[in-house]
Amino acid sequence: MAKEIRQIGVLTSGGDSPGMNAAIRAVAREAMHNKCKVIGIQRGYKGLLNEEFKEMKSVDVAGIIQMGGTILGTARCPEFKEEEVQQKAADICRKHGIDGIVVIGGDGSYRGAQALSRHGVNTIGLPGTIDLDITCTDYTIGFDTAVNTAMEAIDKVKDTSSSHERCSIIEVMGRHAGYIALWCGIANGAEDILIPEKYDYDEQKIVDHIIINRRLGKKHHLIINAEGIGHSTSMARRIEAATGIETRATILGYMQRGGSPTCKDRYYASIMGAYAADILVQGKTNRVVCYRNGQFVDLDIEEALAMTKNISEYEYQISQHL
Repeated sequence: MAKEIRQIGVLTSGGDSPGMNAAIRAVAREAMHNKCKVIGIQRGYKGLLNEEFKEMKSVDVAGIIQMGGTILGTARCPEFKEEEVQQKAADICRKHGIDGIVVIGGDGSYRGAQALSRHGVNTIGLPGTIDLDITCTDYTIGFDTAVNTAMEAIDKVKDTSSSHERCSIIEVMGRHAGYIALWCGIANGAEDILIPEKYDYDEQKIVDHIIINRRLGKKHHLIINAEGIGHSTSMARRIEAATGIETRATILGYMQRGGSPTCKDRYYASIMGAYAADILVQGKTNRVVCYRNGQFVDLDIEEALAMTKNISEYEYQISQHL
């Protein structure tokens, strides 16, 4: 028989993303609806190890759905990879009567959840990352807000760069995944899109593209560069030297993580958070809540981590054509 779940913890781990607060709110209120107590765990796994706990009431999650970031805070915790640290965390959960935990974060956070489950704490993962790089799900909490924030910022930079007939290199987040760069490249009408999955580091092709477009009468050239490629400032200097065209780099950085979440991020995060609380109460563990093929579902963490995800070849080709 599955053990009865009476008290649920919730934590956010890794990088913050808009919509995490909506998920926290949904976990808390759905758990309360199921007659469970809710413990907010501050600063992710680090806070769990330091026993930074606070019982949450419905009023504690009021007025947070529109807020960016995470009210619980987040922190990196590399020591959580160690077996003895994982065992200590599970013992702390038992000490405080925490029967299950909802972990909101990325793949690294899932591995921590997997470890807790292995040590007897029922654990459910929620996909929280702006990079859209969690393999098992078509949606991750925060991506929609981040990509819209980046798109709006790029539009503004493009306006002034067009006025000065410049080449613009705009760097967006995405250390290992190019989804923000690809989406913005298409949405902002970029001439070149550089993403970790596809870029061949042939800078001369970009230079040639700029020169050809200028000869055809195009006065402005927009390059969207993913963080995983980086070096936007030095790239701008090299392109300006090679083309004679004024070239400027803009790095959008952490502004993409912040801000009020979009309707989509609030809605999806709310459904996912409630779903996580419900399946935890049902006794499930070692699961990840996903959005796949238009449905909210849950998968085994082992299965989720084993999946691979690649940029759509067709979508990338279309970005080149457009």
